[in-house]
Amino acid sequence: MSRLSQLTGTVLKTLKVNSPTILSVAAGVGTLATAILVGKASFDAANVIREQEEKIPPPINPKERTKERIRLVWRLYIPSAVSTASTVVCVIGASRVATKKTLAAHAALAFTERAYSDYRDKIVEEFGVRKDQSIRDKVVAEQVEKKPPPSQDVLVTGPGNVLCCELFTMRYFACDIEKLRKTQNELNARLIKHDYATLDDFYYMLGLRQTTVSGTMGWTSDKMMELIFSTTLSDDGRPCLTFEYNYTKTL
Repeated sequence: MSRLSQLTGTVLKTLKVNSPTILSVAAGVGTLATAILVGKASFDAANVIREQEEKIPPPINPKERTKERIRLVWRLYIPSAVSTASTVVCVIGASRVATKKTLAAHAALAFTERAYSDYRDKIVEEFGVRKDQSIRDKVVAEQVEKKPPPSQDVLVTGPGNVLCCELFTMRYFACDIEKLRKTQNELNARLIKHDYATLDDFYYMLGLRQTTVSGTMGWTSDKMMELIFSTTLSDDGRPCLTFEYNYTKTL
């Protein structure tokens, strides 16, 4: 009995996780089935009407003739109507489930962002700025070691030629700290003026390409954006200026 319960739970969990895909496939099958059923019903309806009108002449009045034909064949379209309704339900269900999952993901991300920000603030409070910087430098060095910069073709976005790395996307480019700080100030000015700014805005100001999520993440005017810098050496001995953001949030 316990194995049966475990199997049932596994099946239900699998169905729940994959429900958007299942409903989308069902909607596709329903659309095809509806087209086939409508075609079959129309063919059968034409035969029924022809046979009936061969026996009994149809009414002369067009409205009466239409009513009589509907009375003869409406039952033939019941299966296609049921299929259409089922397809619509599947489409709506898939949309709702996908929307709920998206909202849940945004909520989880927002919670993680707040927790990370609070954690960093507590580290500074308990151990001081120097210890926080030391820990961050070690983490940055490990990140750069895991994903080293390319040996060539580094994008140049500013007048400087310092190797820089944005830790959010681990992208390397040549720039300098003056350009980065200037871009930070320009973005904060935009925050004050428009109440929010996105990563897309920051990337555009800096000359970097947008990403698939950069348009949905950024900052609001209740807290200014600040770049947090660290320095490390790449695996080939090049000095690398890395930076991250004091916070980001979903918009």
